[in-house]
Amino acid sequence: MNSPIDTTFAKWEPSRSVMTGTSLGGLSTGATVRGGRGPSIHVRFIVLLNLIAMVAMASGCGSREGPTATSGERSDSDAMAATIQLNWYPEAEHGGVYQAVAEGLYASEGVDVTVRPGGRAIMVAPELGFGRCQFAVVNADDVVLYRREGADVVAVLAAVQNHPRCILVRDDSGVESFEDLRGMTLQRQPGRMFLEYLRSRGLLEGVREVAYNGVAGLVTDPKMAIQAYSFAEPYQLREQGVEPRVLMLSELGWNPYSSVLVTTGELIRDDPELVGRVVRATRDGWQRYLTDPQLGNDAILEANEYGMTEATLRFGTAELRPLALPGDAEIESVGQMTAERWQTLVRQIDELDPSGAGAVRPEDCYSTEFLPDP
Repeated sequence: MNSPIDTTFAKWEPSRSVMTGTSLGGLSTGATVRGGRGPSIHVRFIVLLNLIAMVAMASGCGSREGPTATSGERSDSDAMAATIQLNWYPEAEHGGVYQAVAEGLYASEGVDVTVRPGGRAIMVAPELGFGRCQFAVVNADDVVLYRREGADVVAVLAAVQNHPRCILVRDDSGVESFEDLRGMTLQRQPGRMFLEYLRSRGLLEGVREVAYNGVAGLVTDPKMAIQAYSFAEPYQLREQGVEPRVLMLSELGWNPYSSVLVTTGELIRDDPELVGRVVRATRDGWQRYLTDPQLGNDAILEANEYGMTEATLRFGTAELRPLALPGDAEIESVGQMTAERWQTLVRQIDELDPSGAGAVRPEDCYSTEFLPDP
């Protein structure tokens, strides 16, 4: 595919990096890239960029990437309003939010919702911390890492139970499991916690790591592997005539919730009615999207300016559904979270980065008070 499409699905997530450094309003102004063999590498250039970006946000400056979607005009001056910040460009992982907008579910709850697309320049925790959005969509491991750095981020709904993170190889590569990666070249974005998980299991020994550059390398080199999301890059590879093999991180034991709706602890305390309304509408949107995604996909196609096609989105939706409803899960279970899953995730991150062990309590990472009883 052309580079704009490859970039859309690359999941190159600088906005999802862990932030450390100088504190500004309770949030950090630096960035930690968790790559290499040690627990962290501080990148001064990223620290500078983050500081500039956060000062701009604090002063009300800064631009947004891509168009926004709104749930309708406010009926009166007292109508509630909220902004949902996405962690990436609009795609299937945000389907429930766009379905809720398209079907007027937020408006039915009396909330005028604006959805802001994410992208390379978006840092979700500062957006929440400075009140530029009231809600955001992230991954569960981001919640733990944000809280490690002092950000008051709380998960209130988890749409996708099994994470789509995978390692993608060619079917003719001879690689059938993670243990077979030795001798391969892995394209990856350094700084992601799942890499440290693989490293801790000895699964990156003998693997040459290089910068992520899309699926093109797999087309020409059977000894190449790439980080990927299971609902995106496999379709790209098939479009170019190469059959992929997908190695899911969730099956290995690294399985944070994905497509997690988050807000701040402050908003939960100060305006639980608003939080409850947004959670209900978002959950309803996800249930409808997983049943019939047409309206949500139409809205995503309108909002995504970076080469998303209808066929790509159909593939993504089909692949996402069993991740959101694994096994024999019923549609009514959408959004639920358990203490056990959060305890496991916090423990894993503490083991991977002992420098911050004990800083985060699992029970502080999430709230189920706005979800129906499981």
